[in-house]
Amino acid sequence: MRPVIGITMSMRREENRLTLHRDNSDAIFLAGGLPFLLPYTTDKHCLHQMAKRMNGLLLTGGGDIDPGLFGEEPLLGLGEVEPERDRMEMALSQMMIEANKPVLALCRGFQILNIALGGDMYQDLYTQREGVIQHYQKATRDHASHTIQIAKDTTLRKVAGVDRIRVNSFHHQAVRRIPNGFIVSATAPDGVTEAFEKIGEPFVMGVQWHPENLYKKSAFARHLFQTFIDACKA
Repeated sequence: MRPVIGITMSMRREENRLTLHRDNSDAIFLAGGLPFLLPYTTDKHCLHQMAKRMNGLLLTGGGDIDPGLFGEEPLLGLGEVEPERDRMEMALSQMMIEANKPVLALCRGFQILNIALGGDMYQDLYTQREGVIQHYQKATRDHASHTIQIAKDTTLRKVAGVDRIRVNSFHHQAVRRIPNGFIVSATAPDGVTEAFEKIGEPFVMGVQWHPENLYKKSAFARHLFQTFIDACKA
């Protein structure tokens, strides 16, 4: 039986439409999972039912995160936020962690997972931190634009098989302080956190790049999704 993977979606506000880049669901299919797309709701009973039925959660990319969630006022560099999505993903993330179920979080998903578990973030890297490299690449989504350094003795290092590798990059916000019980497993050349993971079981990992757009070309991306799905099967 394929494990059931809930996938969060973005909102196209002007059309009142939920959307998902197909690469997210295709990567889950390829790795052996059964993707289910999650509509927006903040009803706790519905969210509990979602978490109960899922074997794993994929938090996908998208727009910016409301800084009020980590006690800050909005800065000029902040983009469009979707408060309902923020609240849903935070609650669902917490429920999955409490149920000891795997979570894989991508880009914005990495950031909202970090906030949900007590961390904080940069609203806008380019105005809040000096000496940063280009983190929003001007290239196709399947192009790996900059390197990351992967920490020793981490799950991500086992997935990659190397300590340095190139990834794609489409963000201007970033994780700053990570929650207790997690370790930074990868950084960019400028020191920006590119991945974290939960210490011990189950598999809970956030990455700042978009492996769903790389899986057709990258064995590293495919192995990351496969590791997630294997954890969901377990």
